[in-house]
Amino acid sequence: MATNPPDSDARSPHLTRASALVLFSACCFGSIPILTTLATGGGAGLVDLLAWRYLIAAVLLVVVSGGLAQVKRPVARAMPLLVLAGGGQAAIAFVSLSALRYIPAAMLTFLFYTYPAWVAVISAVRGSERITRGRAVALALSLVGIALMVGVPGAGHLHPLGVLLALASALMYAAYIPMIDYLGRDLPPAVTSTYASGGAALILVAAALVEGGLGVRFTPLAWGAIGTMAVVSTVLAFIAFLRGLAVIGPVRTAIMSTIEPFWTALLGGLVLRQALGPRTLLGGVCIAAAVVLLQLGHGREAAPEPI
Repeated sequence: MATNPPDSDARSPHLTRASALVLFSACCFGSIPILTTLATGGGAGLVDLLAWRYLIAAVLLVVVSGGLAQVKRPVARAMPLLVLAGGGQAAIAFVSLSALRYIPAAMLTFLFYTYPAWVAVISAVRGSERITRGRAVALALSLVGIALMVGVPGAGHLHPLGVLLALASALMYAAYIPMIDYLGRDLPPAVTSTYASGGAALILVAAALVEGGLGVRFTPLAWGAIGTMAVVSTVLAFIAFLRGLAVIGPVRTAIMSTIEPFWTALLGGLVLRQALGPRTLLGGVCIAAAVVLLQLGHGREAAPEPI
């Protein structure tokens, strides 16, 4: 997966396709909470459904990659991909979900989706991407959109451990995006995704065995949700995400990915009959405005001006 400098390719038609892939992957990832609700309602435990998700996805990704021979080719990067890409997936999920024991889900969502700001800071410090005025405005719009949808943290008492875990998961994901971009350099996205899914599957299966074994007695609806999560929210999502990331870079990818909670709310209204309030819709408008601003700024970012 070759990584092209985002600004040098600013006038390329590939940017539009890459942005569309990132938005598509965000919608795929944003479907996970709904599919998780359906699966757990059908008798699947959280560790079990995640383990099956990554196991099924890993097998499918081996096929998509062209077989084990193709997957084995990047021998030197096999262990880093398994440990860092796969372990990172499992660690981020574990840390973020652990925060729910101490703070509400809305608070976790708000704190986790500060990760685009951290991605921008990390990229600027590394010198890989400069923060232009357009990107700064888009980042602010996306954060305002998240705040409108889930609510800004109030002045009430917040458990410090919950806040720490939520912010830690955001920082971990902010570091994960450029890391997987680097590890997957010059590799097909399907191969990188195979290692990420395989590593996560190994860790989650081990966790399930420690808890007493990997469950299989789920309802057909639960298995359908797990299968959809594996195919749509993992295989297709990972490949689309990595292809888009390679072209538009970590900062744009992170900002565009903030459409995830809006898609989750929209899908929740359609599938679970959850009400969509005006704040959710207004938040979605802000995030959409951020995406449009990033797209309109492509042609002006060949020589970006830092803020």
